[in-house]
Amino acid sequence: MKKKQDTLKDLTGPELQDKLQSEQEALRKLRFNHAVSPVESPAQLRNSRKAVARILTEMRRRAIANNAQA
Repeated sequence: MKKKQDTLKDLTGPELQDKLQSEQEALRKLRFNHAVSPVESPAQLRNSRKAVARILTEMRRRAIANNAQA
């Protein structure tokens, strides 16, 4: 089974941006729903936050790699 990091490495820049937007929107909805009524599993919030962080980390890694090459 591939790690999540490996699948993010396969995505292009625009695909990463789209995935980031969708993950952030999902996190926003989860937070709103949790404020109204508790979610079934608090782990959902944690997993969503970590997914956003993984995407941002991959984007930052690519930006640093591009700056090092230039």
